[in-house]
Amino acid sequence: MLFADIKSSTELVVDRDPEQTQTLIGPVIEAMMEAVHRYEGTVNQVLGDGIMALFGAPLASEDHAVRACYAALRMQESVKRYAEQVQRLHGIPLAIRVGLNSGEIVVRIVRHDLHMEYAAVGETVHLAARMEQAANPGSVFTTANTVQLVEGYVDVKPLASLPVKGFAEPVTAYEVIGAGAARTRLQVAVGRGLTSFVDRELELEQLHSARRLAETGQAQVVAIVAESGVGKSRLLYEFLHSRYTTDWLVLQSAAPSYGHAISYLPVIELLKQYFRIGPHDTTQAIQEKVSGKTLMLDPSLQEAVPPILDLLDSLDSHDPFRSLDPSEHRR
Repeated sequence: MLFADIKSSTELVVDRDPEQTQTLIGPVIEAMMEAVHRYEGTVNQVLGDGIMALFGAPLASEDHAVRACYAALRMQESVKRYAEQVQRLHGIPLAIRVGLNSGEIVVRIVRHDLHMEYAAVGETVHLAARMEQAANPGSVFTTANTVQLVEGYVDVKPLASLPVKGFAEPVTAYEVIGAGAARTRLQVAVGRGLTSFVDRELELEQLHSARRLAETGQAQVVAIVAESGVGKSRLLYEFLHSRYTTDWLVLQSAAPSYGHAISYLPVIELLKQYFRIGPHDTTQAIQEKVSGKTLMLDPSLQEAVPPILDLLDSLDSHDPFRSLDPSEHRR
């Protein structure tokens, strides 16, 4: 369960007509919903200045908690960029708070004359809402229930136990501070400790044979194909962590289960690694990193900068590239 709302939204409404209020709040709600849909969640209610969303129901997904955390982090990043613009143009501080919790819920369909929505009830929902209410502006609070499911995939910071209305004992809360280093099950397993690597000498030598050719300037592509669970990822891990590749630039990307909802996701991940873009980089910082490194490679690559920034959600709104139609964007 995910709850998100605008902190102190009443201050944005006072002395403004409804159209002005919608102009300010509308983009925030859109950013929240976009983040949920990006990770294949369901926005089941829009609550004026916030939303309520479900992950793992009504469509099941085993990584629902990870998706919810990633969505929460993305909406914070998106709103912070928008808040910079609002502060600059209107002098108004703007921030959202997000609460998460995981557990069993009952989901039912509520039908109205013109539409239908999902209604979720249960202790899990109540606690998620309490986490949102306790969260500081610009932060994401969650519970131990979620932390157990996202270990390794998400970085969290333990907080003091919080008294929650309706619960006899205080609830241990955590702040979600960023995506973890792990993106795959193997990477999570590395953090816990791996078993011995055996019986893959032939395959490992084939990879090193391709590496030796690449070192002579002959570009190589290797495809590893096998049944699930036989160790493809582990083989690649051992190759990349051998003494022969310590001075290589290694860029890794993956195709997560939610990836088909995000255009160009593998390319975006590679670009972020290449330009060393972190989750807390501002729009200006991303623009400087991309422009600086691209033009240092070759000044003639200037035309490549806007498309790259567009992929990274950091292109100025008035840039001519934004006026191109979708087919021209892809080209």
